[in-house]
Order: sequence, then structure tokens, then C-alpha cells
Amino acid sequence: MAKYLMLKHYRGAPPMDCVPMDQWTPDEVRAHIQFMRDFADRLVDSGEFVSEQALAPEGAWVRYGGEGQPAVTDGPFAETKDLIAGWMIIDVDSYARAVELAGQLSAAPGPGGKPIYEWLELRPVMTEPPSFAE
Repeated sequence: MAKYLMLKHYRGAPPMDCVPMDQWTPDEVRAHIQFMRDFADRLVDSGEFVSEQALAPEGAWVRYGGEGQPAVTDGPFAETKDLIAGWMIIDVDSYARAVELAGQLSAAPGPGGKPIYEWLELRPVMTEPPSFAE
């Protein structure tokens, strides 16, 4: 089994052509969230679910600034503040299965109940630090 992180993106990457979620109707948002819950429930049943979480739109950019308080600002964000709406970690038998599940999740409904075909970033979770040849 291998773990993969699926990052959900909502803004404008082609071919997705829908408005941001904050412009959806409440019913469209509820339908999208229910799709996500149902998808996670199926993965729980198959033993492939690890974890998931939606992210709030607000956030801060923090870095060490020497002694005292770290520097905190509202940006710049590495495009994540506007793009990453949530994540899910899955534990699957193969990369092919991870791609299959990401494709299914990409079809979550959006405005008008139509699939949004969002881009998902699929990344393996490291199990040990990388080795570097000397």
C-alpha cells in the first residue's frame, strides 16, 4: 500500500470552467460537499481512506524572523490561498489506483450540478527521507 495526497484546486485551471465556490448557490455547495462525503465513505468501505479536510479561505504567511515573534503577513501565498480548498489522503495498492480515484474525485458537482472536472494535485506521501548519492 502507498499513501497519496490529493490536493483539491478550485480556480480556473483548464479545462475547468466554473466560478469559484464562493459564487455557488447554497444548494450547489451542499451537493458538492455531499459528493465529497459519499466519496470518502466509499473509500472507508474499501479500506483506502486515511484522512481529509476542507480548508478555510483565510490564512497567514509565516517565517522565522530572528529572535522574538515570527513575521506574519497575508501573503504572498505560493498560490495556495486561492487554489487549495482541501485535501484527502488515500492508501492504495498502486499509483494507477490513486490516479483512478483522483479522476473520480475530479468529477464532483459544481454550478448547476454539472461535474467541475477540477484539477487535483496527486503526490505520494514520503515514507522515508530521500537518499542522495555522494
